Amino acid sequence: MKPFTKLDAKAAPLPLANIDTDQIIPKQFLKTVEREGLSRGLFYDFRFDEQGREKPDFVLNQPAYKDAGVLIAGDNFGCGSSREHAPWALLDFGISCVISTSFADIFYNNCFQNGLLPVVLKAAEVDALMAEARGGNHMVTVDLEAQTVTSPSGEVYRFEIDAARKHKMLNGLDAIGETLQRAGDIDVYESRRALDQPWLERA
Repeated sequence: MKPFTKLDAKAAPLPLANIDTDQIIPKQFLKTVEREGLSRGLFYDFRFDEQGREKPDFVLNQPAYKDAGVLIAGDNFGCGSSREHAPWALLDFGISCVISTSFADIFYNNCFQNGLLPVVLKAAEVDALMAEARGGNHMVTVDLEAQTVTSPSGEVYRFEIDAARKHKMLNGLDAIGETLQRAGDIDVYESRRALDQPWLERA
């Protein structure tokens, strides 16, 4: 997993509440377990019409927000089913951070397992970031070590994050990576078990 330390990126405003995981990545794109290529399905029904043509009024189709790395979203982002493809699709599109007032629990947890940083700010702070992004000021800085978001105009907003999750994000550790940090202890345990319970090694 790629470490997340500090991000300077364009912010795209998506002022819609209760965006669920089926809207983030519709079910027809769930036939693969590969993470690459899922950006094609991200917000598919928002981005494309029935003929597959881009809808020019959708924020991520607009030239000013191309290559956005931060999404500023409405309340309760990522609700609905538990599909892990949702953070995969956002990351594959180039979005590394989503800022909202709240996230659905399963989506929130999946973000940390995949290197996508979900940032919770107060409603007034999200509204201020949204207004700046919609007004033409797009560049924000998200500093995980300092736990701050700096707006295009220089306002600094602080966010809270669990210390263990912060450590894993800073060091690019998913569940497997975290386990492998204890590889030495695991090897010692396996060796001792082989001596104490050799019959288990015969299977």
